Amino acid sequence: MTGDPATPHLPQRAAIDGYGKGGFSFGGMSHRGSLLCLPSGIWGWDAAAPADLTAAAFEKVFSEADDIGLFLIGAGRDPWAMPDDLRLRFHRAKISVEVARTGTAVSTYNILLGEGRRVAAGLIAVD
Repeated sequence: MTGDPATPHLPQRAAIDGYGKGGFSFGGMSHRGSLLCLPSGIWGWDAAAPADLTAAAFEKVFSEADDIGLFLIGAGRDPWAMPDDLRLRFHRAKISVEVARTGTAVSTYNILLGEGRRVAAGLIAVD
């Protein structure tokens, strides 16, 4: 994660107000790079491409599994097929997971968050 890995950029859930140009805006602030949107807050995330999406990249997600019903992965601009071993790791953590392009993941995250759902997301920044 970027910045202080022990401190979220925003210590609460928040909708994503905008994305593009290599970053995101949310809660009156902006961040250059990828994000993890978790129950504990919005965090910087080192994942910059689908190749970075390993089980280790999701350890913070798995540590908050009890508070997450659905995890959305915004994998950038291109489709990405999640490897079976990673999908199994989410299954074992009892987290449903969906993969989409970043823009689609942002839209879905915002809608489900607004409905009060137990949603979280990992969003790879796009230009």
